[in-house]
Amino acid sequence: MYEDKTLKCKECGADFIFTAGEQEFYAERGFQNEPQRCKSCRDNRKNAARGPREYFTATCAACGKEAKVPFEPKTDRPVYCSDCFAKLKEQGE
Repeated sequence: MYEDKTLKCKECGADFIFTAGEQEFYAERGFQNEPQRCKSCRDNRKNAARGPREYFTATCAACGKEAKVPFEPKTDRPVYCSDCFAKLKEQGE
């Protein structure tokens, strides 16, 4: 029913593909207009409006290394560095 379409980004001028799947997604949600910006420009625009993300410093509860996290740590909850967090996630904890 839908076919991939090539559109031109109004921000950077690059061609981008509006896929059949994206068209179906737009139709299901009742969106009337096709996207006017490529994915990269949409992401840049969205992130620019939000401003820079604030990071907090904490000590990893597993290895003791310094960890930078995107939330303010609470004293009653352990905080893990990205390496230890990934290991815990693999173990299913």
